[in-house]
Amino acid sequence: MPVKKEPNGRRSVQAEVEVPGSPEEVWNAIASGPGITSWFVPATVEERAGGKIAMSFGPGMDSQATIDEWQPPHRLVADNRDEAGPNNPAVATEWTVEARSGGTCVVRVVHSWFASTDDWDDQFEGHSHGWVAFFRSLRLYLTHFSGQHAQCLQLMASSKKPSAEAFANLTAALGFGDPALNERVSTRNAPALSGTVEHVGPREHPELSLRLDQPAPGIGHFFAMPMGGQTFLIVRFYLFGNQSDEQLAQQQRAWQEFLQQPF
Repeated sequence: MPVKKEPNGRRSVQAEVEVPGSPEEVWNAIASGPGITSWFVPATVEERAGGKIAMSFGPGMDSQATIDEWQPPHRLVADNRDEAGPNNPAVATEWTVEARSGGTCVVRVVHSWFASTDDWDDQFEGHSHGWVAFFRSLRLYLTHFSGQHAQCLQLMASSKKPSAEAFANLTAALGFGDPALNERVSTRNAPALSGTVEHVGPREHPELSLRLDQPAPGIGHFFAMPMGGQTFLIVRFYLFGNQSDEQLAQQQRAWQEFLQQPF
């Protein structure tokens, strides 16, 4: 989404999605630690003004923000000014939940910052595109697993190939071939995984979303992210059903070994 620029120097990008559920159900999904962990990344939330939001995007990739405004179940504003370095803009993130007729809500996220140059515009436009992808997982969560709490597995591999080729190699290694919407897929020569295809991204933004039934009911999200001259292949599983810590550890190890293959 393009950056909106205001005369006072404020810049912003936003993304939104319509999802099923009451404002209270949707708020629990976007403003509580267990809720956020069930469709985005592992998170903890101190549910109050002045509280902290901590998120983990992987080893060494943690983010922390301070809640400035807390108005459940409709509005939350947080910022990361405490973490911003001398060359980084302080960023405010506003979440709103608006009820619609028919038992749905619109979730909107707005990132805003002050700057006199365009240096950060591309990065924040990328953030807004990323939210569109994760909002598909949010919709899946609220449609099929609302109120349940997932255990999240995060994995990553890298490739020197362009993103479309690297992602095609990954899906081929999984045994999915060229997956199609609503197709049922199962892994071959990879850790046991099966489910129904909920979304297939275009070649320029490779992505695959699955509603899982094995190894547990849940959501699988695979996507390719070009960065620094290489492609990172990101795999996240949101698993429901109270698997033991040992079961999760075994699955984590199995997938890490699989992703060490040259894609």
